[in-house]
Amino acid sequence: MSVLSGLAGALADGSIQLVDLTTPLSSETPVLSLPDPFANTVGLSLSPVSHYDQVGPAWAWNDVSVGEHAGTHLDAPVHWISGKDGKSVDEIEPSRLVGPLVVIDKTTEAEQNPDFLLEPEDLEAWEREHGAFPANCWVIYRTGWSCRGGSTADFINADGAGPHTPGVSARGAKWLAEHDSISGFGVETVGIDAGQAGTFDPVFPAHEYLLGADKYGLTSLRNVEKLPVVGAMITVAPLPIVGGTGSPARVYALVERS
Repeated sequence: MSVLSGLAGALADGSIQLVDLTTPLSSETPVLSLPDPFANTVGLSLSPVSHYDQVGPAWAWNDVSVGEHAGTHLDAPVHWISGKDGKSVDEIEPSRLVGPLVVIDKTTEAEQNPDFLLEPEDLEAWEREHGAFPANCWVIYRTGWSCRGGSTADFINADGAGPHTPGVSARGAKWLAEHDSISGFGVETVGIDAGQAGTFDPVFPAHEYLLGADKYGLTSLRNVEKLPVVGAMITVAPLPIVGGTGSPARVYALVERS
């Protein structure tokens, strides 16, 4: 039996489960909002072209308007100034978009402190327990934040000081960027940086370090609690927008049932 035949059989009999990590994209999906004087992106809107009517009696279709960075989306290197000479989303090799998953679970810490930050010590502790990060892996940061996705206010969690959401420290982001085995970093929050990352040095270090090192970001993930800490695979499917700084993406995990 070939490897692909074995995979098809395992999917058919349920011994490998597909877990959808994507937030459904609608006009209600939370989108990152920057303070003045910065410009903001848009979310999703649909404009009907026809709907089984005189201008399209047997078909329905819509025109779509959506920001590159709306909902579950991929950040390409050119999204950030540190990666401005790097790849746009259409230039990312497909082989970088399929790989092993590792899950760093800090749900308890994020419940106690919405500004909790992932540090190098947390990543090193994970490696001591589970082994070195595998080649071409995606690090998924589990915080339980997706449970807030039904409310934009709860999901963004802002006050007068700005958003309060968990993320990675500047030291942690640099650690991730310097590890060649890592292809991407995924989060449950609206962006790959912490809510207060505008006050860090450098500002927005996950963007600064990761995108500048030809690594990719994934945001607004769901169902992360269904993933094992190690052993699953990820598939990331952004639109290959020519020159795009990112794209909404459908993201799946392949999880082997024990």
